[in-house]
Amino acid sequence: MKKLISTLATSCCVLLGLLFSQVSLAADGYGEAINNFKKAPDTQQFFNTAYGYAIFPTVGKGGIGIGAAYGKGRVYKGGVHTGDTSLSQLSIGFQLGGQAYSEIIFFKNAKAYEEFTSGSFEFNANASAVAINIGANAQVGTTGNSAGAGQSGSNKAASAAYINGMAVFTAAKGGLMYEAALAGQSFTFEPK
Repeated sequence: MKKLISTLATSCCVLLGLLFSQVSLAADGYGEAINNFKKAPDTQQFFNTAYGYAIFPTVGKGGIGIGAAYGKGRVYKGGVHTGDTSLSQLSIGFQLGGQAYSEIIFFKNAKAYEEFTSGSFEFNANASAVAINIGANAQVGTTGNSAGAGQSGSNKAASAAYINGMAVFTAAKGGLMYEAALAGQSFTFEPK
């Protein structure tokens, strides 16, 4: 039993190391990620009306039983970069694989923006994200706060509304993950 746990932990660490190295390679992809989300019909109305948003060009996620995700992002208010943020997530449950995805969080008003930028923020258990297709043959499915990515030709329409002043969208970049785990995303914020 100890050997199995050790093997799983080692495999998870190697997988996460590979994913996180990809996250650091995408550090300069903010403009590209914003443009991709602006092109998506599902998010256009949010760009036109949101008080601000946080963008994560690449979030790397992986796990074997125990999973983790990490991504670096930027926060914008009125189109102006106001600070940097990081996303971290730890989950325990049935999960296997790795994935990379982009994420954007829109803030409906100043209250939601201030809540997110208070220094430390975490989504509650009923938070959810809407998966959208940005690139050819990419689709992400989300349940609660966790996301699973796969390759599909589906163009399933997404619909979203603000919940507690925030709307969250994800778009698959690659990978495959099968999971049935509940996890909360936590965020830190550092003003510019």
